[in-house]
Amino acid sequence: MSALVGAILAAGRGTRMRPFSDSTPKPAFPICNRPLIAYQIDMMRSLGIEDVVVLVGHRGFEITRILGDGAEFGVRLRYVEQTQMLGIAHAVGCLEPHIDQPFLLFLGDIFFVARDLAEMPRLLAEQGGGAVLATKLEPDREAIRHNFSVVLNERGFVTRVVEKPRHPASRLKGVGLYLFDVAIFDAVRRTPRTAMRDEYELTDSIQVLIDDGQPVRVASVVDEDVNVTTPDDLLEVNLRYAKSVPAAQLIGAGCRIHPGATIENSVLGRNVVVQHPISIRDSLLLDDTVVASRTSLERVVMTPSGQVACSDPAAAANRDE
Repeated sequence: MSALVGAILAAGRGTRMRPFSDSTPKPAFPICNRPLIAYQIDMMRSLGIEDVVVLVGHRGFEITRILGDGAEFGVRLRYVEQTQMLGIAHAVGCLEPHIDQPFLLFLGDIFFVARDLAEMPRLLAEQGGGAVLATKLEPDREAIRHNFSVVLNERGFVTRVVEKPRHPASRLKGVGLYLFDVAIFDAVRRTPRTAMRDEYELTDSIQVLIDDGQPVRVASVVDEDVNVTTPDDLLEVNLRYAKSVPAAQLIGAGCRIHPGATIENSVLGRNVVVQHPISIRDSLLLDDTVVASRTSLERVVMTPSGQVACSDPAAAANRDE
């Protein structure tokens, strides 16, 4: 099988991330002072992928400004613009003129913790094409309802994929990471718009692929997948990942912090200024933020133009018990 290329869908508007997404596309949001999309490129590089196509749309120039030609990240980047937002299958269809070999596809607003990604190309080569879907066993049925469920036959091949199922038929959840042969483009062309969202769903394209007799299997290679949809999500993934990176990565270059201030379990971007001896706890301060407050901060995401208070998931869980 020919070498793989990478593809990242980074064109969405991110309406639930407002006001932050008005100026920054979600794949460019920082996770411990690196853009989310950079972690996906790292994962592609771990498989030897050197050519990556990035589909951009809303404020795509911000992504091109951050990533450039890809040399800093060890890849060659090409950019394709999506001018209409008509669903994920439509986005994949926009890539067809630029991809003529198997490709690893990421949804650009999901932060993944993965292992043994090489299992995906191994399976694709073994079955001679089709697709391999990254999945995880998901105990939370609500999480499956927000993604898609996967049903296997006795031989381990996928027979059905169901987008946002109200009643999941299995605990196997698709996570937004796929390996496709070019046959997916034929399936995309024959994908109808959905009645529910009036969009072209990638799960419907995968079902067309299955119904055509193409082999589709799953690879349990993802330990965590966080869809960075809201400011709460952005804060949570930063705080969670901060536990596994060097402390120096959590304070960006050029920060000026009052000597009496304390920073606890927080991430500060570049050129952040803390003017007063306050406590900053469990928070995320983006590049160029000036903190003039004399009141301590806890569980906030702050930018140069304002801040958003975030909920405490542990407290919410306690209330639900």
